[in-house]
Amino acid sequence: MPDVMEVTVFRFEELPERAKETARQWYRESCLDYDWHDDTFEDFARICEILGVSLKTTPVRLYGGGTRDKPRIYFSGFSSQGDGACFEARYRYARGAHREIRAYAPQDEELHRIADAFRDVQRRSFYQLTADATHQGRYYHEYSMSVAVERGDTHYGDASEHAENAIAEILRDLARWLYRALEKEYDYLTSDPVVDEAIAANGFRFTEAGGRLAKL
Repeated sequence: MPDVMEVTVFRFEELPERAKETARQWYRESCLDYDWHDDTFEDFARICEILGVSLKTTPVRLYGGGTRDKPRIYFSGFSSQGDGACFEARYRYARGAHREIRAYAPQDEELHRIADAFRDVQRRSFYQLTADATHQGRYYHEYSMSVAVERGDTHYGDASEHAENAIAEILRDLARWLYRALEKEYDYLTSDPVVDEAIAANGFRFTEAGGRLAKL
């Protein structure tokens, strides 16, 4: 015959502090298996649009039928050497981007600098530069992006090596910005106050040591 066992369970707020930390660690490792980064990706897509960066997409099947276009944004993080973010996109000069990005993100000085850098290198090249960025390799960081730069109107000559390097580095700066934004969002979602609130809201129960039990 099956054995019947009695187990005393605790709400999160009833746990001793050491057990609370065990419960928090369980939540961090087990409960962020959804697309928590969607808002950051959406913000990044809008920023790219302003800057003249058209993200490449891949069609993804939906459960209810049909497809949606998923931007080719990749990242790994956030505690190992080599972590980072990258993306695949096509770039061309966007007139007035340096003003529009300030209206969209008035406090973000790094985005202002990136927009200004695009404008300055394009001005020296008569606004003719275009670029294609693709991901290469197994890792996800700014240097896993291969960037090919061309001058749209060959009447002005080919893109100089300096211009090519400048555009590539600006796109990598944009990937660095994305990684910092993702890291900031992750740090917020895994902070003690947010984790504590999520655990309480979901009604999870634990052993006295903080071990997870089925939801009652």
